[in-house]
Amino acid sequence: MGETRVDLLHLLEDLRDAYPGSLEETILTEIVANSLDSGASEIVVRTDPVSRTLTVTDNGKGMSRQALSRYHDLAATSKRRGASIGFAGVGIKLGLLISEEVHTETRRARSHLATGWRLSTKNRAPWRWIEPPGLQEGPGTTVRLYLTNALSELLEPGYVETTLMRHFPALLDRGFDDILSPHYPSGVRFEVNGRPMARSASTPERAPIALRLGRQRKPSGAGYLLRGDDVAEDERGVAISTLGKVITRGWDWLGLAPAEADRVSGLVEVPALVEALTLNKADFVRTGTRGSVYHAHRKALQEVVTAQLEEWGDAARPAAARPRRTRALERDLQSVLADLTDDYPILSSLVERTPGGQRKLPFGRGTEGATAGVPVAAPPTSAEHTDVDASAPEAGAGARDEGTSVAEAATVTEGPEAPPPPQVVTMDPVGPSGPRRPARFGLRVGFESRPDDPDLGVLRESTVWVNDAHPAYRRAAASRSEGYHVALAVAMTLSRLAVEPGEAHSFVTSFLAAWGATGRNGR
Repeated sequence: MGETRVDLLHLLEDLRDAYPGSLEETILTEIVANSLDSGASEIVVRTDPVSRTLTVTDNGKGMSRQALSRYHDLAATSKRRGASIGFAGVGIKLGLLISEEVHTETRRARSHLATGWRLSTKNRAPWRWIEPPGLQEGPGTTVRLYLTNALSELLEPGYVETTLMRHFPALLDRGFDDILSPHYPSGVRFEVNGRPMARSASTPERAPIALRLGRQRKPSGAGYLLRGDDVAEDERGVAISTLGKVITRGWDWLGLAPAEADRVSGLVEVPALVEALTLNKADFVRTGTRGSVYHAHRKALQEVVTAQLEEWGDAARPAAARPRRTRALERDLQSVLADLTDDYPILSSLVERTPGGQRKLPFGRGTEGATAGVPVAAPPTSAEHTDVDASAPEAGAGARDEGTSVAEAATVTEGPEAPPPPQVVTMDPVGPSGPRRPARFGLRVGFESRPDDPDLGVLRESTVWVNDAHPAYRRAAASRSEGYHVALAVAMTLSRLAVEPGEAHSFVTSFLAAWGATGRNGR
């Protein structure tokens, strides 16, 4: 009989790399997130440089003996996906990388238990039942890390407070009490080394915003925008949180490019987006049914943020012109995708509907001399629009197109020539001498070179990026069938959002049938 062995050290290091922040930051925020998932209304953090310990205590539900036992299994969790912001106790598990030992004490009803856990070798992480040290006085759970490094940032109370304020700002702001009260009826109180963390209140300088999907009367999200002269670099842009935990921040993910991006910050809380969190709870799912939830809220947020920027007179800067690609396909996709929303409602998050009910995709022709690229911040109207390429250097910091950074666009690959920068196909005609019109939000199509990527296209936020380095694309271009290839690439890419994997063939077939029908009447 054989035995399956696991390199635990390597597995934990891979898990650590799945998070964007530092290891210490990830450990602290994930421990707190798991406390919030347990229904805690009070979270107390204590640091002790002398004993090299970080202790986090909550007053949540605590764990049963069986749950505490399973808590040491790396792949085990009792959480239901779409209802939590912590990921399977990953904070404590990653704590093994920087700790000599981890103690966990929990109380629940008459149960009072504790365990000790450590990483002894790269293949073994033994744990044992220990006598409860008396850290947990009432119901709840206490985690204590015996840190290896006496100079660890987790031993600095200032670092702990700064990390909590950065990752859980909505819980420390009274302005979010209404939107979060269904989840935290008693609020959440943080304490660091015996000192309660202060809760801020709304100020006149803030511009409140509310998100409503469709005809909903009750907001599904709420927050504010703030405009100032001295906004810290890590606070610029809009941060979006769910159940109090910030998931992402900045301008890139939102697809907006205000002219003075370094002067605007904001925070919006959307509890419903917990359903769209990725498995590690560090980003949002962009495909499938859960992906449509993200896209719908992102689109609603684009509109309200745009309206506020317009009120402030903060218009986006013009972008450099982009060359024209696949002229006939531009008109065809506008009709095809609008028609498919009847059979595939998830696509509605990518399709614009005018006030009169007519469905329309916000594409422009992208001719030379015309403005093209990422949409300008502007309120939705029934007028045609122009898109602004925020990835152009003159667009300013933080004004890059979603999914493609300035650094990525400027990267030089091996070989005599570097690949061309990503190109965005926009679709509503705007004459080179005509007036600038408000932007609209919806699906966009762009081109970028990804020689090592086997996929024909990829969906990032609301842009389908066609891989023009793919051998199939090159052959299609050489045989003058580029339009069909792009249509197929768009269909296959959107199938991941519109339907389940087993229904992808049916979706692609419907898409191509609708696309073929648009070629009638002499077109």
